[in-house]
Amino acid sequence: MRTNGAVQSADLRWALRAAVAGDVEPIAELRAVVMRADLERLGRYDGHRVRQRLRDSFSTRYTSVVTVEGDFAGCVTLRPAETGSALLEHFYLEPRYQGRGLGSAVLRELLGRADARGEDVRLNVLQGSAARRLYERWGFVLETEDAVDVFMVRPSPVMNA
Repeated sequence: MRTNGAVQSADLRWALRAAVAGDVEPIAELRAVVMRADLERLGRYDGHRVRQRLRDSFSTRYTSVVTVEGDFAGCVTLRPAETGSALLEHFYLEPRYQGRGLGSAVLRELLGRADARGEDVRLNVLQGSAARRLYERWGFVLETEDAVDVFMVRPSPVMNA
């Protein structure tokens, strides 16, 4: 439900705002925290690298900051992909907001935007990540995978109707 530019999800009043250059470091730090357990499980955690990969691909043009009652709660990037579809990446929520319906609420908003443009949405998630279940609930299906990443796509219901 929308209320004055914000959206309520369960007990959370949340909103998306455009990212600014000053958001890069808090987002890089959040990425390191959120991805650490999965990367360690895969034997691939490097604190510097996990932050630098975010810095190298950060885009204020396509990144949104998720706020809950005005406080930083996470981020998400939805950018055009070379295939003519949209690429969903850097979707991280502060651990205290996970499992409370916020991820689904944000996905509902972003997928609605992509659907309005008739775009498929692609993403990748680490092997064994709990986030994969969230994406599958929202219609993402396996496209391909390797030892580290699972590449998924959600076909546009508009284009495939």
